[in-house]
Amino acid sequence: MTALVIDDDDDIRLVVKMSLRLIGGLDVVEASSGQEGVDLAVRVRPDIIMLDVMMPGMDGPTVLHQLYNNPVTSGIPVIFLTAKAMPGEIGRLKDLGAVGVLTKPFDPMQLAADVQALLPASH
Repeated sequence: MTALVIDDDDDIRLVVKMSLRLIGGLDVVEASSGQEGVDLAVRVRPDIIMLDVMMPGMDGPTVLHQLYNNPVTSGIPVIFLTAKAMPGEIGRLKDLGAVGVLTKPFDPMQLAADVQALLPASH
């Protein structure tokens, strides 16, 4: 299974990548911007996308909108990563179509299990 991590923070991408690879056994590709992430999702067709909410240029909700409006990427489950853990914000992000929202900071040892728990049964 392949995960795409889209986050402008190099450190967050590294921790997510290491956690999903070493603990979760996933293949991981990464993008440092929203547009790069959209382009990579079309090329790679990952099984899941981990998406930062706040990024310069194209933010997470805009990326999600582009992904879900493209027939190549519309079926890929997306999990938002956010430092904004307010219940209203989490609800808003789920309403956009994300399968889940994980808050930063997260426990790297628990991240792979949290991601697996949010995946639809078909994955």
